[in-house]
Amino acid sequence: MTALPDRIDLEDGTHLRFFVVDDAEAVARAVFENLEHLRPWMPWADAQSAEPAFQRDRLRKLPDLAERGEEWQYGLFAPDESAVLGSFGLMTRRGPGTIEIGYWIRADAGGRGLATRASGALTDVALGLDGIRRVFICCDEENVRSAAIPRRLGYRLLRTDTRAPEAPGERGRLMMWVRDRADGGSRAPN
Repeated sequence: MTALPDRIDLEDGTHLRFFVVDDAEAVARAVFENLEHLRPWMPWADAQSAEPAFQRDRLRKLPDLAERGEEWQYGLFAPDESAVLGSFGLMTRRGPGTIEIGYWIRADAGGRGLATRASGALTDVALGLDGIRRVFICCDEENVRSAAIPRRLGYRLLRTDTRAPEAPGERGRLMMWVRDRADGGSRAPN
């Protein structure tokens, strides 16, 4: 697989960059400050995930996951890196030739198009990788704000699967949004 960029600059001055172990305190702080915002949609959003030691251990594993071609985790950072605004991952868990984009964003960073721009940039990166023909974004249909992102980026709803809810806000209907290489770039808003 083609190497992924370490850093992706976005037009508003924010940027995505691979998380490193030294980001553990900032990630833990962002999770802690946003637990109530994250808890309805993220099964992992609990007190432990807001601990710096937990985040340090998690971030230490990321290079091995990337080396195996399974997962790459980017932080969305303010221009001066004073805050983690969100987390965006690329994962190969949907099978060969595919990448899934997963994300969360701080409550106070919502409504400004940050998640859409970051997801659009990662869509373009993913579709440019050798061997990747399809990109997924998946979310529970109750998570209306999250579902708006793939819709804005020109993804199409492939299907909605019924499953057991994994987080308190979910209804158990997983929307699987898809962009194929043949569809072109992200069509992210300017």
